[in-house]
Amino acid sequence: MKILITGGTGMLGRTLVRRLADQAGHEVRAPGSRELDVSSAQAVHDAIVGWQPRVVIHCAAHTKVDACETELERAFAINGIGSANVAIACQRAGARLLAISTDYVFRGDAERPYREWDAAGPRTVYGQSKLAGEEAVRTHCADHVIARVAWLYGPGGPSFLHTMRKVGALAGDPLKVVADQIGNPTSTDVVADGLEQLLEHPLVGTVHLTCSGETSWFGFSQAIFAQYGLTRGIVPCTTADFPRPAPRPANSRLEKAVLRIHGLPQPQTWEEALVRYRLEYGSN
Repeated sequence: MKILITGGTGMLGRTLVRRLADQAGHEVRAPGSRELDVSSAQAVHDAIVGWQPRVVIHCAAHTKVDACETELERAFAINGIGSANVAIACQRAGARLLAISTDYVFRGDAERPYREWDAAGPRTVYGQSKLAGEEAVRTHCADHVIARVAWLYGPGGPSFLHTMRKVGALAGDPLKVVADQIGNPTSTDVVADGLEQLLEHPLVGTVHLTCSGETSWFGFSQAIFAQYGLTRGIVPCTTADFPRPAPRPANSRLEKAVLRIHGLPQPQTWEEALVRYRLEYGSN
């Protein structure tokens, strides 16, 4: 199968290349942002309509949440208009589109995990621009899946896991880690598991592809330290202790209701995925 991956040099893109090209043997093109600027309609048209892939996995995004607050036009150019360009080109080429989105499209203050059909209400420029991208995909490409992910980590990083392993290996006072934000830590391999199932599946619409189970950043840190034998102390703190330009959601939990409805397997638990990651990648 011919597969094009936008944002192919990013953390998720690299995992997908390894899984789909190196292991599964698909014919994969994975241009990075320097090779394919998704905000250019002509460049996207040439890459997709010109090559005629069967599937496009759209990973390219401006994901620096705080930077998006002061780079509004760039965020919307990449996350919103870029997604529209990809969706239009996929429709013209007859390609299936798997587009990556985020928990930030929700307000993040619900008392339960968010289901795929819950109303969006982004509180950040990043979330607003990603929601614009979702709406463009739904509008312009009939054969699409929007896959929301969150709390992502993968080989090579950058990610929270990589940061905690680095600072956890240093001597010093106990680290303060936020304990009042809850989500689903998710490895890029778990996302790749889900996307592989959806390459030719008839499902159209929105799915959540985060790990099963939930924890806080503090709980995730404890698990990372235990897995990697790190002994530096960590103590819980609140979101208010670390003010950021973009507000962080207190609740990033995503329920996998659509996978369940379609009879597709639920993702690994976050604990299982963390063990799998350490065993497969070690210190990477």
